[in-house]
Amino acid sequence: AAKLVHHDSVPYDGYRLTTLGYDFLALRTLTKRGVVASVGRQIGVGKESDIFLAEAPLPAEDGEENETELSEKPSTPHVLAIKLHRLGRTSFRAVKSKRDYMGNRKSASWIYLSRLAATREFAFLEALHAKGMATPAPVAQNRHVVVMGWIPGSSLARLHWMERADATRVARSVFGFAMELARYGLVHGDLNE
Repeated sequence: AAKLVHHDSVPYDGYRLTTLGYDFLALRTLTKRGVVASVGRQIGVGKESDIFLAEAPLPAEDGEENETELSEKPSTPHVLAIKLHRLGRTSFRAVKSKRDYMGNRKSASWIYLSRLAATREFAFLEALHAKGMATPAPVAQNRHVVVMGWIPGSSLARLHWMERADATRVARSVFGFAMELARYGLVHGDLNE
C-alpha cells in the first residue's frame, strides 16, 4: 500500500512526508480552491517531473453560486495539464550542484527543491505568457505542482517521418521561439544541449 508518511526509528523515532503525501496535499489544496476537479491519465514522465491531464471545475450554471478562483478567470481553460516536480530521482541527482536552487544553503530536501522549481517555473510561465509568447496558459501553482492549460498536439520525439516543408516550418518555429527566449536572457531547458 502506498504511504503518505514514512515512519523511521533510526537514528531517532519520527515521521517524514513522502512524495505521495506531498502530492496529496498539493492536489487537495488545488481542489479546495476550485482549480482542479479531476485528474486523468499520465501524459508525460521526465527526469524532473510527471505530467497528468486534468479538468477544471465546470462554470456555474446561471443562478448557481460558484465561489472558486476560476470563476474570476473566464479565460481559464477547462482541460488542464498538471506538472508534479520530482527533483531528486536517481537519474537526476546532480540538480543540487547544477542549479541555483540551493542559494546559501548547505542542504535541502528534495521535496523543498521541487517546490522551489515549481515556484520558479510558474513565475517564468506567467511572465512569458503575459508577453504573448507561445506558452500554456498559467493557471495555478501549489507546493511542487504547476497547473497550466493543456495544448493538444503530438510530441516531435514520437514522430517517425515528416514532409520536408513541414520539418522546415517546425524547425523555424522552434528556433524562432528559442531566439525570442534568448532576447530575455533565457534558454529553454530542452534546447540547451
